[in-house]
Amino acid sequence: MLQIIILAAGKGKRMKSDIPKPLVEINGQPILRHLLNSIKKSGVCEKPVIVVGKNRDLFRQVLGDEVNYVLQKEPLGTGHAVAVCKNKLPKTEDGISVLYADHPLIAPATFLKLFDEHQKNKNIITLMTTTVKDFNDWRLSFYDFGRILRVDGKIFAIVEKKDATPEQLKIKEVNPGYYCFNSEWLWQNIDKLKNENAQKEYLITDLVKIAIDQGKKVTSIAIENKEAVGVNTPEQLELVKRLL
Repeated sequence: MLQIIILAAGKGKRMKSDIPKPLVEINGQPILRHLLNSIKKSGVCEKPVIVVGKNRDLFRQVLGDEVNYVLQKEPLGTGHAVAVCKNKLPKTEDGISVLYADHPLIAPATFLKLFDEHQKNKNIITLMTTTVKDFNDWRLSFYDFGRILRVDGKIFAIVEKKDATPEQLKIKEVNPGYYCFNSEWLWQNIDKLKNENAQKEYLITDLVKIAIDQGKKVTSIAIENKEAVGVNTPEQLELVKRLL
């Protein structure tokens, strides 16, 4: 089985809400609940781990003991959020998947597809990517996603929007930030992350570059556009309500 880490320690300032963004309700259930229901239906993980911040008690009130909790005391980036789990997870040889608590639309079948791809190919990293027909209408938010760069069909880099050339910004295969890692490789390399970027944060995307630079096997599965939609603003909350 996979071990799943769900990142939920972000502040979500753009939501303008007094409660943590993953606990904002959509159709009568918290955003995070929709994701957990999908994981449960897939059967790929017995008990996900939620990385939370100082509002841990609010999550516990809603989720109780159905998940394990890991505290990220300071919001130092997505890579740091994974790093704080290093010595707090049960050992697994099947892989560690990292997801975001504000992305509620991943289908159960997609988790099974990810697990199968990761195991069958003995990957170091398996990505989920999505390809849009354009960046118009409700797909506008995907324009801010990193672009997947390939040569002869193989991923050789992910370039973030702020670092992309005008030509690269035309690429329509984007990175929603869903990953599955070989667990042994992950814990051997997580401490190599550096915060040499504008945000001064340790970013999970840098692990992809590390793996590719090492010549490790990185492949991907394609997912539906709607499965990549996250909730960062009240407008995106309304969009997810419609897509559900």
